[in-house]
Amino acid sequence: MSYFTDDFSEFFKELTVNNNTEWFHANKERYEKSVKEPFEAFVEKIIEEICILDTDYQITSKECIFRLHRDVRFSKDKSSYKLFSSAAISTNGRKNKSLPGMYIRFSPENITIMGRCYQPSSLQLHKIRAAISADTKGFRFLIDNEDFKEKFGSVRGEINKRIPKEFQSALKNEPLIANKQFYYGTTLPPETITNHNLDSLIMEYWKTMQPLNNFFNKAIL
Repeated sequence: MSYFTDDFSEFFKELTVNNNTEWFHANKERYEKSVKEPFEAFVEKIIEEICILDTDYQITSKECIFRLHRDVRFSKDKSSYKLFSSAAISTNGRKNKSLPGMYIRFSPENITIMGRCYQPSSLQLHKIRAAISADTKGFRFLIDNEDFKEKFGSVRGEINKRIPKEFQSALKNEPLIANKQFYYGTTLPPETITNHNLDSLIMEYWKTMQPLNNFFNKAIL
């Protein structure tokens, strides 16, 4: 089934040039019908599919979906609303960016699908580096397999210029030990949003990223 109509993208296109509370309130019913409700239903479906494979995902769509309103307190851009719908699907939803999971963002420009261990604490990062150092070949196997490389390319993230001495030897064999965050993703064309098999497509990406997510989970938990 198709969760979204063409008005999902059209709404955000119009919001781009009418990014104010007056226009949004005048179009709130349309937002509820074309954007909010179908996105919530879609995320709920993805969670249900994930739970079949991983029962640790006891979370609701509302705990995963980010609010549309922008926090403009410290931003020069005072636009009221984001121009996309997004969610962080992990065992703790959007509130804990350190836990590995899947991030999705739907916009008129594209669909973003990303696996990530995005903001690990200092202790969690140390544990991740220890796990990589202890099994460099196993870690490299997860990111060098054909399916992962075809869907996501490589693992990216900010890099520490200095790392603890205990990991400097392993760094020679695995440069990603220097990373202080880890993410891997891709984008799909915007017309994919109305694809009747969108949930199955997203799940294929989740299945590909999950072994690496599990590696990070095992390291930090």
